[in-house]
Amino acid sequence: MTATSIFSSTFEPALLEEMQECGQVQHFKEGDVIMDYGKYIRMMPIIVKGTIKVLRMDERGKEILLYYLSSNESCSMAYSCCVEAKKSEVKAIADDDVELIAIPHAKLDEWLCKYPSWKNYIMRSFNERFLELLKSIESIAFHKLDERLIAYLKEKQRVSGSSVIKVSHYLIADELATSRVVISRLLKQLENEGKILLYRNEIKLLKDF
Repeated sequence: MTATSIFSSTFEPALLEEMQECGQVQHFKEGDVIMDYGKYIRMMPIIVKGTIKVLRMDERGKEILLYYLSSNESCSMAYSCCVEAKKSEVKAIADDDVELIAIPHAKLDEWLCKYPSWKNYIMRSFNERFLELLKSIESIAFHKLDERLIAYLKEKQRVSGSSVIKVSHYLIADELATSRVVISRLLKQLENEGKILLYRNEIKLLKDF
């Protein structure tokens, strides 16, 4: 099965053919940086499999998680940077092993006029990322840290499709912009409540979570 064949229900056959011709299939290992701050972006990634996390750095150099991207999703910020020839203001990191199709920037606008399914895909992607950013802002502004932690774990479960979350306490703390000690305390509290089981660099979500 080719990488583009999984998008047969998303894009029309002519577009799939062009994606097969000009798109470049790329593979990344867990932890690889796919996009980085201050770098020009020459392609828009469409994820075939795996998960990518997108981060933003504040003026103090502290990073915070914006959202995750999984199969059949793309990064609207990458699209915007490609079209406007701007440097990236976000970092995208492979959260596990990732396969993606890199669409060259020269095709992005061309396909908007040529293929209705591409226009719909781009507009839907922008809308989904906007809603996820609103959720992130709402979480930071109005939710307590324990609520943010639960939402974070549920999102990890959603994108990975597994109740076993492979992540360290330090990484959770970093992505939620807090300290490891605080995260460890909250996780231990969830374990005492019978909602999770803690292992070394793994968290198993139980039925009551």
